Amino acid sequence: MAKNKPNTVKTATELIAPVLEELGIDLWDVRFEKEGSQWYLRYFIDRLEGDEALTIQDCEAVSRKIDKLLDAADPIEQSYILEVGSPGIERELTQDWHFEICQDLKVTVRFIRPVDGERDFIGSLVGKKEKSITILLEDEREMVFTSDEAAYIKLYADFDDGGNRG
Repeated sequence: MAKNKPNTVKTATELIAPVLEELGIDLWDVRFEKEGSQWYLRYFIDRLEGDEALTIQDCEAVSRKIDKLLDAADPIEQSYILEVGSPGIERELTQDWHFEICQDLKVTVRFIRPVDGERDFIGSLVGKKEKSITILLEDEREMVFTSDEAAYIKLYADFDDGGNRG
């Protein structure tokens, strides 16, 4: 009978929770993904409350603490590279709560397959219900699609306008 192996992302998330709570930092996302022949464990962290911005020193502090916890727990069989960083201004929306806190903000959606000949759309996030996502396009049309149809949904930053999410 096969041994029931715990989910790597779930285990990694549970390990970092007390570290982030101690430092007053929020977890945006955790990913365990392969690029080429190398595996990466990526923690995306932020400060979602208050006026204090996330700093490189915050990322370093989290990295040092979680590195020790990961070494002690040894939850991942293969070798991997640990990365701790900010999700960035064009952060990807992957969790239901991401869609809640980003409602009414501008997003970029890239579809897996073209819709009316196009794969990329920009609009204001109206909301998400289960797998159904609604955005309001610039021409005031509502676009409704499922999360399975999108390659990604990210916050939009207009770099020609100084990075505003407008």
